[in-house]
Amino acid sequence: MKNKRWITRKDYDIEIVEKLAESLGVDKIIATLLVERGITTFEEAKKFFRPSLDQLHDPFLMKDMDRAIDRINQAIRNKERILIYGDYDVDGTSAVALVYSYFQAIHPNIDFYIPDRDTEGYGISFKGIDYAHETGVNLIIALDCGIKANEQADYASGFGIDLIVGDHHLPGEELPKCVAILDPKRSDCPYPFKELSGCGIGFKIVEAYMEQKMGVKLCDTFGENETGKRQQQDLLKRKLLKFLDLVVVSIASDIVPIVGENRVLANFGLKVINSCPRPGIEAILKYGHIEARPESERENHPEITYFRKEVNISDLVFLVGPRINAAGRIRSARDSVRLLLCDERTSAAQLAEEIDKYNSERKDLDTLATETAKETIAHSPELQSRKSIVLVDETWHKGVVGIVASRLVEAYYKPTIIFTRSTDDMYVGSARSIKEFDVHAALEECADLLEHFGGHKCAAGVSLKPENYERFVARFEEVVQAQLKEEEMVPEIEIDAELVFSEHITPKFLRILKQFAPFGPENNVPVFLSRRLADTGGARVVGQKHLKFSAIQLDARSKVFPAIGFQLGRYIDNMRRCSSFDICYMLEENYWNGKTETQLNVKDIRFGE
Repeated sequence: MKNKRWITRKDYDIEIVEKLAESLGVDKIIATLLVERGITTFEEAKKFFRPSLDQLHDPFLMKDMDRAIDRINQAIRNKERILIYGDYDVDGTSAVALVYSYFQAIHPNIDFYIPDRDTEGYGISFKGIDYAHETGVNLIIALDCGIKANEQADYASGFGIDLIVGDHHLPGEELPKCVAILDPKRSDCPYPFKELSGCGIGFKIVEAYMEQKMGVKLCDTFGENETGKRQQQDLLKRKLLKFLDLVVVSIASDIVPIVGENRVLANFGLKVINSCPRPGIEAILKYGHIEARPESERENHPEITYFRKEVNISDLVFLVGPRINAAGRIRSARDSVRLLLCDERTSAAQLAEEIDKYNSERKDLDTLATETAKETIAHSPELQSRKSIVLVDETWHKGVVGIVASRLVEAYYKPTIIFTRSTDDMYVGSARSIKEFDVHAALEECADLLEHFGGHKCAAGVSLKPENYERFVARFEEVVQAQLKEEEMVPEIEIDAELVFSEHITPKFLRILKQFAPFGPENNVPVFLSRRLADTGGARVVGQKHLKFSAIQLDARSKVFPAIGFQLGRYIDNMRRCSSFDICYMLEENYWNGKTETQLNVKDIRFGE
């Protein structure tokens, strides 16, 4: 485990901070957090703290959206068979569940398809198109995939099948020949927000279709004499709202920036989950020990959350996402779609139980593969000397190579690609990167050695022929060596502000800080620094590797806060020996045994004498 760099942010203008603090009536630390997020005026702060669905952009600003809706209207009008096609991860399965559930209610001649991870791989497969042809499909709507499916689009066209692609990944040099390609990352797409998830694209399709049918838009403003239109807009909002639980699950799990439209969608999606969760999400949360309140507690109290603790983005990332993903990794992602579509609790509970078993099996597989990879690195000075990690093991399960790559990035902080052999005798792998390195751009420099690759800066999928593996390893290392500096290979912790317990951590401060949620990329949970702390005497290791203690600042007026340092149990002797220490940490609400308390989630510790 490498030591971390502590970097205190100073990328803001102190005069702007002071002016914003005065206009909002908040302290300078809150104002600093806002300015760090690009919020510099009262109006911008109002929009940030009070997200509204009318802040969403017009879906018809997206290139080809008009063509996509026209083709869907034609299919419904002519009673054509439609296939909703999606990737096998959380983003793809939630997108399929959203779009399928909406159109199935108005057009029963519809089906959905999720490719098999082992036999078909990522994206639109020829096997999937064959299935569409055999079942009489006239229109495929592909979600969270397809932006590089040039050959597949031509293949579908040969059967007279039209294709609409709704993707959010980076396009290649040439777009596939389709009826419509909905991807804000197209260079010719004027849509203002570029970071929607795949499910977010699916939501915009449904939004566009509903707006056209109802003759009103979310972004419309109306005068005093347009009450009827305002009522139609309110109805539109209510109809769209019920889909946002799926969107927020995708936003959290696909690690897209939670800013702009994504922040609005995530905010309302969490409200849906916490007030009226669909049976599938409720069922899967039980396996994360998040239980629903009894109806007697919720009755006539709409302000009370449905669950005993409020579900947040972190719960979706660590409890819901991995389980939904596990079905596609171990068996079939169709099970995940069925769970998300399920409207009956008993059936949802049965599906959730099966999916939780898949998740347990997935954990065993990725733990074994990770330990094997670490042993390989430990016994190879050559691997240790490289700036990248590229490994292959034909016994590793294809469904866990991405998780193993992520584990190794955490352990070694190097761009990492993990390969295994697929059923078609190709090496298939997942790439994960560090903050400072664009792995997708690096793969582009190795494209002549690859069969397929796609993804984004931090993560990508890749396949190659076994005979090209050694040359690829060497080329990829050359690219990393040329671009990545030694100092960039030390993980950093970005600190937002320094806090004094007694002065800054007040009920008002905590109340406002909570309103910065939902947190995620580009709106991360603020990280704070506090100096000259001591443990009150009960420091201990819990769960074999986590450090639990109570922190007090060496100040007569200091409050005492419970603290947990995940994976920091190795510091127990230092804490017992040293008289003081500094920490960087996040403030969070910890729910345990029916009680909620403010807790310090410690990211790193530096000890004094």
